[in-house]
Amino acid sequence: MFRDCNMFLIALGANLSSDAGAPARTLTAALSRLDDDGFTLSAVSRFYRSPAFPAGSGPDYVNACAALKAAPGLTPETVLAALHRVEDGLGRVRTERWQARRIDLDLIAAGDALLPDAETHRSWRDLPLARQMREVPAMPIVPHPRLQDRAFVLIPLAEIAPHWRHPVIGKTVQEMLDALPEDEKAGLTPLSAPFGED
Repeated sequence: MFRDCNMFLIALGANLSSDAGAPARTLTAALSRLDDDGFTLSAVSRFYRSPAFPAGSGPDYVNACAALKAAPGLTPETVLAALHRVEDGLGRVRTERWQARRIDLDLIAAGDALLPDAETHRSWRDLPLARQMREVPAMPIVPHPRLQDRAFVLIPLAEIAPHWRHPVIGKTVQEMLDALPEDEKAGLTPLSAPFGED
C-alpha cells in the first residue's frame, strides 16, 4: 500500500554518450532536469564506474543514486513518469532489456511503500534471471525488486540513505550491502564527489 510520501530514492546509470556528453555528464544533466521538474535533490551520491551487467554486454557504466523530495501527493506512478520524461529528453531508446543505454533512471523506493502488494513484489523479486532479461512489469514494483542484489545500486545508495529499511526484506541499505559478496562490490570505482560538490 502507498501512504503519501514526499521522499523518493532513485538510481541513475549510463554507459553511452548522449547529447549532454559522456555518461557522467549525462547523469549530471539528468539530475539538473529533475531539479528543474519540481523535485528537490535532497542528496546525491558520488558517481561510480561499474562493469556492465551481464558481463560483456557493453561498456562500463557510470552509476549514482539520489534522494528526491517531491510535492505532497505525488505517487510512484507520477514520479516514474517524470523519470521517463527525463530519459526521453536525453535520448533513451527502449528496444530490449539490459542493453547499453544513454540514460537509465530507476525508482528504487518511495518511503516505506510496498507496491502493488507483497505477493506481486515477491514474484518479481524471485523471477529467474532469464525471465528478468525479457519481462517488464505492467505497473511500478516498489521497492525495486532487485535492489538487494545490485552492488551498483547499494554502494551509492548507502552513501545517501544507509538507514532506509526495506519494507519486505526488513534490512537497511547498509545491511543489504554488507550481505553482498565482496567480489560483487570490488568492481565499483568512485569517479567523483557528490553532485554539485568539488
